[in-house]
Amino acid sequence: QVHLVESGGGTVQAGTSLRLACEASGPTFSMNAMGWFRQPPGKGREFVAAIAKNGGGTKLADSVKGRFAISKESGDNTVYLQMNDLKPEDTAFYTCAAGRHNFRTVLMTGRYDWWGQGTQVTVLS
Repeated sequence: QVHLVESGGGTVQAGTSLRLACEASGPTFSMNAMGWFRQPPGKGREFVAAIAKNGGGTKLADSVKGRFAISKESGDNTVYLQMNDLKPEDTAFYTCAAGRHNFRTVLMTGRYDWWGQGTQVTVLS
């Protein structure tokens, strides 16, 4: 069982930055893709970003393009979500996920196999 632990959430002012981290442990050789999702207050969970295990492919939701970036070092089991120019609408509970299928399949199906506990991000106007 892959175990995911998020860190880096908090309360910040609009226009500032935060970096979330998600550290994976356990049989991480099973992972082929990692991603971030968020759930704003009163809304459903939405995709934010995804990255292939070797860092060779990434995808960002249109709502965060130009402001957020997802990254990981090859061979490292930690994925980062750099969030710049934060807006109040970015307020949400952010969760890390990992999938066993290849990156393209994970993007097409949205199927992830392991989920972290999440971290809250609150952006004040």
